[in-house]
Amino acid sequence: MPPNGPARITQPMTHEDETGPQPTLVLVRPQMGENIGAAARAMLNFGLDRMRLVAPRDGWPNQKAVAMASGAGRVLDRAGVYDDLPAALADCDYVYATTARSRELSKPVRTPERAMAEARAMRAEGKRVAILFGPERAGLENEDVSRANAIITVPVNPDFASLNLGQSVLLMAYEWGRQSLHAEPEIMGLARTDFATQVEVEALANHFEERLDAVGYFFPETKAAGMKLVLRNMWTRLALTRADVQMFHGMLRQIFRKLG
Repeated sequence: MPPNGPARITQPMTHEDETGPQPTLVLVRPQMGENIGAAARAMLNFGLDRMRLVAPRDGWPNQKAVAMASGAGRVLDRAGVYDDLPAALADCDYVYATTARSRELSKPVRTPERAMAEARAMRAEGKRVAILFGPERAGLENEDVSRANAIITVPVNPDFASLNLGQSVLLMAYEWGRQSLHAEPEIMGLARTDFATQVEVEALANHFEERLDAVGYFFPETKAAGMKLVLRNMWTRLALTRADVQMFHGMLRQIFRKLG
């Protein structure tokens, strides 16, 4: 590609479908190489690598974009560069435009969650889906938005709705990845240990009862059974690890050793 200007691509790249069903992210007239690199990095974080650039201001390739991509250079290597938006969208079946501003255009407006769910369904049917992102200074123009089938608007603070280009791409890529990549909603980091078994928890509960009984904790006698029940319930509720159990045993032994 020539170093001082965008390459003239008139036909879509033939390798874009090799990585499976994903949308194409189109950066329209991006101004700074750093933001292109940040967008590439955000895309690859969530498994996206189809980028198209429409008339990048500082030409292509761009070393600042490569530096900012920080390991996501393959997204930039695969990126198609086009003179204008119609050429970039020539092979697309459905197009979303990302914008926070109200428009004088009648179009459906969707949240990122709804839009990415639709995009997934369309890609599963083999349709080509594109998402447009505008230049950093003012975003997409009405002429750009007019070429889209629907608008995506992120619910942000209405008093400050401006998003950086890299941030906008990150939000869309995250929503795509969230719906595409399986992740447990909650996990426990066990730090090289395992959860304690029922037998181990039972032994700890017995140890505590014995020690507390020895110092007269369960008083008065009429309430002792209920107090022991609450204490035993606490141990099972805590989801203790084996390391936790060993630590509690050690604490009790040390306390009573010091007490004689």
